Amino acid sequence: MSVHKSDVKKITTHQLQNMKERGEKISMLTAYDFSMATILDAAGTDVLLVGDSASNVMAGHETTLPITLDQMIYHASSVVRGVSRAFVVVDMPFGSYQGNSSEALRSAIRIMKESGAHGIKLEGGAEIKESVTRILSAGVPVMGHLGLTPQSIYKFGTYTVRAKEEAEAQKLVDDAQLLQELGCFAIVLEKIPSELAKRVAETLTIPIIGIGAGPHVDGQVLVVHDMLGINKEFKPRFLRRYADLHTIMTDAVTNYIKDVKSLDFPNEKEAY
Repeated sequence: MSVHKSDVKKITTHQLQNMKERGEKISMLTAYDFSMATILDAAGTDVLLVGDSASNVMAGHETTLPITLDQMIYHASSVVRGVSRAFVVVDMPFGSYQGNSSEALRSAIRIMKESGAHGIKLEGGAEIKESVTRILSAGVPVMGHLGLTPQSIYKFGTYTVRAKEEAEAQKLVDDAQLLQELGCFAIVLEKIPSELAKRVAETLTIPIIGIGAGPHVDGQVLVVHDMLGINKEFKPRFLRRYADLHTIMTDAVTNYIKDVKSLDFPNEKEAY
């Protein structure tokens, strides 16, 4: 039975802030297409992230770097058309905001105007301060992203846990504080020690969403293909699979092929 209630209003940044203040955890999942977004929204998911992880799970790339701004807008537009309640956030892809705040503003405006999304997400802290400021100045809601930042994979060279050392942990705390001061409405913390995530969530007043950041944050996000067991290769410690759709879908397709080849499908009732 769905946890979604028909009288629940559309989720906004204001409501997300209220959820943190009253201790209600925020549910967030990725979405890349209309059909999946419709299901996730109807089930009551609070936030849908049109992630640049589409580069991996939808297009088969090894990293998130190849996906383009046009492709992100296409996915975001598809998701927005399937949503009536959830808050839709779109990842700004690699190269659309780093190092050039004017380009960042143009990219963010394109996402908002062409997709109808409700906010954007950027990876990084002090190094993208100018881009965050310019985007916020245009009235675009911004979600930050710290810790493991997949767009910087070639800089770090690994997907292992970030901010285990004190210097990096302190920088993360400082960056989180900066993003809040600039006006970000929330921050995603990815793959960092649980106690550090707890420290950030308790220190900051804006919602902190975790992925591999332990239970002491204000909400959780997972890639929907991982959570539903469509993708079976990705097996990090933080992932809980709530279904095994890979097996269900494989069995269904196998049975379809068998029925077609044996002339069992379509039968007389399925013909005109």
